[in-house]
Amino acid sequence: MPNDADIEEFILTELAHNEEYARSVIPYIKPDYFSDDVEKIVYEEIKSHFDEFNTLPNKKALAIDVGNRASLFEKQYDRATELIDYMYDSKYTPQSNPEWGVNRTENWCKEKAIYNAVLESAQIIDPSNKAKDKKPFSAIESIVREALSVTFDASVGHDYYNDAEARYDFYHSKTEKVPFGIDTFNEITDGGLPNKTLNVILAGVHVGKSMFMCDYAANCLRQGKKVLYITCEMAEERIAERIDANLFDCNIKDLSTLSKTMYSSRVGKMKTSYGASGGLKIKEYPTATANVSHFRALLSELQSKQNFVPQVIIIDYLNICGSMRFGGDSSNSYGFMKSVAEEVRGMAIEHNVPILTAVQSNRSGFGDSDVDMTSTAESFGIPATADMMFALIRTEQLDKHDLLCVKQLKNRYNDPGDNKRFVICMDKPRMKFSEADAAAQALLTSGAGGVATIPGGGGGFGGSGFTSAPVAPAIPAIPYRSGVSSSGGGLKI
Repeated sequence: MPNDADIEEFILTELAHNEEYARSVIPYIKPDYFSDDVEKIVYEEIKSHFDEFNTLPNKKALAIDVGNRASLFEKQYDRATELIDYMYDSKYTPQSNPEWGVNRTENWCKEKAIYNAVLESAQIIDPSNKAKDKKPFSAIESIVREALSVTFDASVGHDYYNDAEARYDFYHSKTEKVPFGIDTFNEITDGGLPNKTLNVILAGVHVGKSMFMCDYAANCLRQGKKVLYITCEMAEERIAERIDANLFDCNIKDLSTLSKTMYSSRVGKMKTSYGASGGLKIKEYPTATANVSHFRALLSELQSKQNFVPQVIIIDYLNICGSMRFGGDSSNSYGFMKSVAEEVRGMAIEHNVPILTAVQSNRSGFGDSDVDMTSTAESFGIPATADMMFALIRTEQLDKHDLLCVKQLKNRYNDPGDNKRFVICMDKPRMKFSEADAAAQALLTSGAGGVATIPGGGGGFGGSGFTSAPVAPAIPAIPYRSGVSSSGGGLKI
């Protein structure tokens, strides 16, 4: 890399004299950025002294610290002595533009970080490298991504008094959210799912995780949103089939009886009604083989080849995704699944979207009518990472009424004690969920639904605040509200 020696000598010289410069750059400079071993040693001693005493060493102190390194060869010591003499030369003059030095150092750090990442990646790829501590091939993306993220953070934080006006504006700004088609969900989330969040459904086998995610995808399409549905379980066509039944408002079994002309006509009408700007992409990966690196590559391909940038991402489901950091080693299930959750949430932040996914309940929670966060299969690290987590609970009593119980487990958008438990209508043939009326909600307080209740009907659920929804003609037993809730959209906070 050109001019490495010049910029590295400049950095060390500034560190010898300029404490303001040192405080700006030392937190970001890694010893490995120095190409010369002697310069690396000198910097390590400067940083060590600065970290311990909160001040820069003088010439004599630095020379003593460097000389005390047992691993230093005689030639290295001589070169280090010459370098220290050069750094503390009396001809040093402060920079007339301090920002130039910090900015140039930042650029150097970025260049060196990328350079080192490429070298490390080459060692991983090299088939002749048989080192025991050799990282897996899947680690390359995270190594390069970390290098690309190197930057000097100039922010010193939020000043409570001086930034009060900006804080007030933030309180009254409109937060972009993607609403549900169910009023109660919009109520407990203050209008829907915000960007940069991980939202998790907890449920057992055949309870309705995929059905709920398909219903949410269909609702997003009704809003004209662009949706990416990643499935690691069912085939792409099966996911699309469920969404078709939802949007067509027909029994999923009747889809095969539609003529091609009628089917194409319905799809065309939906595109016209819900907006040509929206869309749905469904991508299938083999179970337990795909991780966030695959998802990021997919997002890049969609953007570059089809100009498709999703506004919502759905992953079906978290337990059968892989981890970039752990590779294929899932022996430590807690660390593995926590890593998966963190990587997926990081992707949500990186791409500025809400992510909705699901996890299986463990054996103790499989038949439990009152599951909690400890019922999460494999890792409690998942609820620790999620922004919102809610359980879907089915009982024989609720099935008789075509209802499903929802229990809030974690909620960063609102008080999870409000509407702690509530029921929603489940139209399984049409793959839809909808608002339930007050009579249905009363099943929870009465105990007739077979779901654990709170003594005295507390916890924020019950008949109050719920209104009956219009009834769909084809299925009079199930109250159903189509389209997007009027309470959805942006929110004033």
